[in-house]
Amino acid sequence: MTRTSGLSPTREGLLHDRWGAPQHQFHDDAHRSSAESDRRLDEFELHDNRQKQGMLASWAQSWFGNYHTAEHNYKDRNDTGRGSIADKRKSRGCCSRYKVCFITTGVLLALFLLLSGSGAFWVYKTAPKDGQSPPWYPSPRGGTVESWQESYKRAEVLVRKMTLVEKVNVTSGTGWSQDLCVGNTAPANGVGFPALCLQDGPLGLRFADHSTTFPAGITVGATWNKDLMYQKGKAHGLEAKLKGINVLLGPSMGPLGKMPAGGRNWEGFGPDPVLQGIAASKEIKGIQDSGVMATAKHLIANEQEHFRQSFEWGLPNALSSNIDDRTLHELYLWPFAESVRAGVASVMCSYNLVNNSYACGNSKLMNGILKDELGFQGFVQTDWLAQRSGVASALAGLDMTMPGDGLRWEDGNSLFGPRLTEAALNGSLPMERLNDMVTRVVAAWYQLKQDNGTQWPPPPPQGKGGPNFSSFTHDKIGLIHPGSDDKTKVEVNKFVDVQGKGKDSHGRLAKQIASEGTVLVKNVGGILPLSKKGSSKKRDASGKFRVGIFGEDAGPGDGPNACPDRSCNQGTLGSGWGSGAADFPYLIPPIDALQSAFDAESVEVTPRLSNDIPARAPSSLLHDQDLCIVFVNSDAGEGYLSWNGVRGDRNDLFIQKGGDKLVEKVSHGCGKGQSDIIVVVHAVGPVIVESWIDLPNVKAVILANLPGQESGHALADVIFGDVDASGRLPYTVGRSLSEYGPGGQILYYPNGVVPQQDFKERLYIDYRHFDKHDIAPRYEFGFGLSYTSFEFSNLTVTEKKPRSALPAPRPDAQAAPPTYAMDIPDPSSALCPQGFWKLRNRIYPYISSTSDIKHGKYPYPEGYGQSQPPSPAGGAQGGNPDLYTPHLSVSVNLKNTGSRKGKQVVQVYVSFPDGIIDASTGDEIDFPVRQLRGFEKIELEAGKSQDVAIVLTRKDLSYWSRGLGNWVMPTEGKFTIRAGASSRDLPVSAVW
Repeated sequence: MTRTSGLSPTREGLLHDRWGAPQHQFHDDAHRSSAESDRRLDEFELHDNRQKQGMLASWAQSWFGNYHTAEHNYKDRNDTGRGSIADKRKSRGCCSRYKVCFITTGVLLALFLLLSGSGAFWVYKTAPKDGQSPPWYPSPRGGTVESWQESYKRAEVLVRKMTLVEKVNVTSGTGWSQDLCVGNTAPANGVGFPALCLQDGPLGLRFADHSTTFPAGITVGATWNKDLMYQKGKAHGLEAKLKGINVLLGPSMGPLGKMPAGGRNWEGFGPDPVLQGIAASKEIKGIQDSGVMATAKHLIANEQEHFRQSFEWGLPNALSSNIDDRTLHELYLWPFAESVRAGVASVMCSYNLVNNSYACGNSKLMNGILKDELGFQGFVQTDWLAQRSGVASALAGLDMTMPGDGLRWEDGNSLFGPRLTEAALNGSLPMERLNDMVTRVVAAWYQLKQDNGTQWPPPPPQGKGGPNFSSFTHDKIGLIHPGSDDKTKVEVNKFVDVQGKGKDSHGRLAKQIASEGTVLVKNVGGILPLSKKGSSKKRDASGKFRVGIFGEDAGPGDGPNACPDRSCNQGTLGSGWGSGAADFPYLIPPIDALQSAFDAESVEVTPRLSNDIPARAPSSLLHDQDLCIVFVNSDAGEGYLSWNGVRGDRNDLFIQKGGDKLVEKVSHGCGKGQSDIIVVVHAVGPVIVESWIDLPNVKAVILANLPGQESGHALADVIFGDVDASGRLPYTVGRSLSEYGPGGQILYYPNGVVPQQDFKERLYIDYRHFDKHDIAPRYEFGFGLSYTSFEFSNLTVTEKKPRSALPAPRPDAQAAPPTYAMDIPDPSSALCPQGFWKLRNRIYPYISSTSDIKHGKYPYPEGYGQSQPPSPAGGAQGGNPDLYTPHLSVSVNLKNTGSRKGKQVVQVYVSFPDGIIDASTGDEIDFPVRQLRGFEKIELEAGKSQDVAIVLTRKDLSYWSRGLGNWVMPTEGKFTIRAGASSRDLPVSAVW
């Protein structure tokens, strides 16, 4: 989520001249949604002239006035926004509203003429390409799944008692920095439903004190350890609960990682849908077992940072990810299906367009796929400021807007809020849709048992619960509404330590995850693990063993929290940057852990915590060393921040800050080129290592990913062999960026007013691409070395159910969704209470006057009145339950043939039959060479063996048929099932 944005023409219906209200009164096509094109140029120019002026003024201010400063304001928690320092000005009565004044000075006139004359006015005269997603209406109601039935029954009772304005409160954020969390809803006090706190993120609790900064998602994925994935989620959820957070904004499974330089790939678990799906579902179960609502994000195909959001990159529209149905289902949607199957409470829609319709207004995506086909029972929330329309987005399936602001940050002009109230009262938003929106949120609250007053005491003034920290100040006493003109201060930071203690310390868990997510990819001569006493192989037989440690990445730098949201690469790299990062409570630099671990009586450590080695360095720095350890890194993050020319997405896959040259220089000079070198890489994803990987004295290479707060301790455990090297690559390391193919390249320059990114590579990303084109990577997906050795044997495949082309017919709903009276309330019930003081820029549900409610015959999107047939692939959470019926049991024997205890990941890959023709389309189906379908991490003592069983379901053995809109299992030909240690080391196989 970001702060930087501007006003954009919406694809899902144009906006009222007040920058947010649907065009109920003015235009016939106000409800255009995902299936429909935008307003034609001539229609647009007929729009109320006040809107054109307002849009120009807003655009000019965003582009020339706020573009740079807005980035800093959002991410610097000590900058609480203009409202925190403004004079206390409260307008009496909700009915007063700030008037939009259009500056007519010579400066603005000159600006207007300059823009018009230079052609820059095209941003409002060029409509985006027509939407390509088919319509899917109406939005399916929640409450059809047995496991949610009781929660929906209780929600129905509560929602029946709510007033209209209370319903709007539940579905609308209060605005950025209006309350203590990054996202906040207002309460429904009349029925006892509290305000909700929504907080980042997937790695830790953003902006929170005394909480754990866990290893990043990419490191969790590198563990391939299902139990650790669950335990991390459970600890993370417990910390959120103890901080008063209702909704945790994670885990992330989008971006999937089709482009290795993608800025936010590190937040997820790797570019394979099965690895992503298993890791996400395990984390979700852990988070929600702690009583906190998890959020599966970002739906969907938000694969790069460049142009992901309107105006963030100076363009009026976001990038469109254009993707075919099969690719969507088999790659990008797979982890979301697993998340829904795990019972996730919330899904966050993304900034980008999908097939030229904004994800948060795409009815096919939210209604047809997420809520119907996948049977999602929770609520859909926007990424922060990802909503680009009002009523149209609600009709398309959006349930909650975050943080509540409209098309601009902190504008107090929500696309929901009073607009939603108005739409319900004038009949343009059916009450059935609004009731379902509210019910989904309340049911999720009940589902996670957050109605338990002992576990979840209500926030003040009703109780002492709610968030006990502020996202906008480190001080104990701070503003309760920092983004408003209210200067009331209270104790906002109570400094509650949620990190656990003793054996339950979350730091211990973080260290284990980091160590198991550390991947050893080169170990010539078994140089690792090292002895803490050094080695007899030393240059000075009478002296100590000398170890030189080189590189800025080995040291503390200016501290782990030196830059807002970790937006600079300095010191050791423990996290990427952006809203997915967190404040480190501490960060153990490798130099500290290594110096402590080496025996000082026999080892002399010489640190050089810089990437620069002087040309005339003393011999003691390089030439006298018996062993050199070099630390290098590569950083990236979310696109609202940049560092050293890296604007979110990496510009390439090379190691940053001269790291390659550092390795080469140390290799040449260490022991005069005769001593051994160990290279440690901390990175957000794959890096190119070709310039030094084959240097003869580079004996070991460790890819340590992003290890979080316990970085140095975890690395020392691996380097000294206290634990086995058991991490495995969750991505492919190529020899060049070009090897990842055209689909692996970031679109760095816009190719249109709406940048178009066509997913032409379809299924062939990462190892699938390398396999298809027979490219030998430097290190393949799933690869990693151990300190012991393993042998695979005796693979057997047992059929548990015979093949059949289609899953069983979609089952009937297990429960009936709630029903409510459709009566529209009296508009006077939505008026502001007499004497109510309205805070500046805060989102309220109240209308200004009953005269604002204009009844009429409002048009709905094309196809809205046509009932859509339920998807045959649906019927339960995650899809048709028969998709998860076991069809094969794969058994393989794993033996530890080495001399010490170790861990191995048993990976099972499936190759589909050749020559399969889809009967519905006549197309020959092209399959990847092999696809990961299951894995287990096994620990074995030396000499021991174990039979490992992995079950393959119908879905694992099926492809998505675009003609049938269903999963199809080939009934002809032979499947090949392979097992082994990586995607290219599969020594045992069988056919079925």
